[in-house]
Amino acid sequence: MRNIDIDSLEIFKAVVDCGGITKAAMRLNRVQSNITTRVKNLEERLQVSLFHREGGKLVLTAEGQLLLTYAERLLRLSNEAEAALRSRAPSGTLRIGTLESTAAARLPPLLASYHQRYPDVRLELVTGDTTSMIERVRNYDVEAAFVSEPFQADDLDTCPAFTEELVLIGAKEVASIEAARQLAKRTVIAFATGCSYRRIFEDWLSSSNIMPERVLELGSYHAITACVAAGSGIGIMPRSVLRAVHTEAEVQAIPLPPRFGKTRTHLITRRGYSSVALEALRGELKRSQDK
Repeated sequence: MRNIDIDSLEIFKAVVDCGGITKAAMRLNRVQSNITTRVKNLEERLQVSLFHREGGKLVLTAEGQLLLTYAERLLRLSNEAEAALRSRAPSGTLRIGTLESTAAARLPPLLASYHQRYPDVRLELVTGDTTSMIERVRNYDVEAAFVSEPFQADDLDTCPAFTEELVLIGAKEVASIEAARQLAKRTVIAFATGCSYRRIFEDWLSSSNIMPERVLELGSYHAITACVAAGSGIGIMPRSVLRAVHTEAEVQAIPLPPRFGKTRTHLITRRGYSSVALEALRGELKRSQDK
């Protein structure tokens, strides 16, 4: 059985974009009967209905919506492949996932130089924690993602990108913390479960059989540092983020033991996956590491 051809997907998407057969036929410079037949053949092949008819307009069914997500991806890849073979230069859209910390502290200079070198590439960023970024890569929602150790992704390709120094942060008046046991009755302020830095923090505490009094989960580094500065608890983050968000003067940075104080950020992709724009990003990353 033949696979769905790109031409059929292009016709299907045109009907979606135009909301009907007539306008799609005008856009594609085809007769209406041809568009109708191609859509019908596609539905018969897939054994689903792709559209509901509502008030003279075609509206996607749930199955049609699912096909649309794949059609957009395949058409984008088809256009990118053609452009790459013709011009040999990266173009199109590069959608990458990233940690909040990496987006704040590491990516601005990297993406600025990438955009300057490859202006025809449209960069899209999606932020989240390591766990969610791994799933987004696996589910084809992003082409690649920056995630932090520790993580398990044996089915993905990984490439070390940045090395981070992790520090505890406390209010200015907090006494120096040299051992995990000193946090037994303190509140930990961190991102939700799934954050690699929180996992490292919890591993450090558990190595001394310590449980924090409670965990306050917040969604941004600005919020975490503000609460820490106010004396609400202790947090953990890369020192580079403290510099990036200009909060070094508001909190006290306390070094972690060497075993827990260093971690690496990796660029992950699906096994064997590549695109012209992604290879250009890998090249830009290598250039930044060589400086």
